[in-house]
Amino acid sequence: MTSEAVMHALQAAALWSGLLILLMLVLSGMVVSGRRKHLVSFGDGGHPDLMAASRAFGNCVEYATTGMAALAMLALVSGQAWMVHTVGATLLAGRIIHALGLLLQTGPSIGRVLGMALTWIALLAAGVGLIAYGVL
Repeated sequence: MTSEAVMHALQAAALWSGLLILLMLVLSGMVVSGRRKHLVSFGDGGHPDLMAASRAFGNCVEYATTGMAALAMLALVSGQAWMVHTVGATLLAGRIIHALGLLLQTGPSIGRVLGMALTWIALLAAGVGLIAYGVL
């Protein structure tokens, strides 16, 4: 793989990681806003909207952090840029859809199910790709 191809993969990882970080900041801002609205300094104070915002943020951080590490590793082991873009786009879509499912509906929702499915598909693809690069 050429150094130019590695650079494209690193740029792809940077793009999707940056977008995931922005999503985390938006979700974090929603938590802060909810805490100010309800005058809660810690936790959710029993407010369902604040609990949903907190879980949307927390769940995003839990999965996006692992995903960003996987994107960086894929790029560093000379993964193809198209693979990094595919994993990154799928992960970002999954995290957005999941967050909307938590924020806009109570209880089980198609957004949560679809968002998690996309997230798991992205992480599975990254994991398999990294294992393949590690043993080949």
